[in-house]
Amino acid sequence: MIYKGNVWKFGDNIDTDIIIPARYLAHTDPKTLGEHCMEPISPDFSKKVKKGDIIVAGANFGCGSSREHAPIAISALGIPVVIAKSFARIFYRNAFNKGLALIEADVYDLAEEGDEIEIDVFSGTIKIKGNTVKAKPIPPFMMELIEAGGLINYLKKKLEEKK
Repeated sequence: MIYKGNVWKFGDNIDTDIIIPARYLAHTDPKTLGEHCMEPISPDFSKKVKKGDIIVAGANFGCGSSREHAPIAISALGIPVVIAKSFARIFYRNAFNKGLALIEADVYDLAEEGDEIEIDVFSGTIKIKGNTVKAKPIPPFMMELIEAGGLINYLKKKLEEKK
């Protein structure tokens, strides 16, 4: 699975209140959540981001409260993967449960907003500006969740296979 897109760069400690502000948590429609993604620090983000673009962030991405709305908002914009130095533990699990791939790698200082970046999630290889960076590969079970589109779809597939 290879993703290729333009970089959107965010710093350290991007919490779930930044990813999707609490005032929108009553919404369950992914499109609505996506419209407000990153609104507190980048009000036009949802209007400018394109399907396939990739977020590159610093350390502790997704910290704060444990809301599933955050990875849903990111995915709703067509962002297939987030690369960060590190992720908050509960966000990491919520993202995979919702089908959003997360890659732990330190490419923050290499990347500039708008750069093209390519990620091979199976091998953990990232290419940016002529550099190749080896990331921590996604564990096989977590890859199965991504390929299925999240935990619910994965479980439905497994149930169908048993019939």
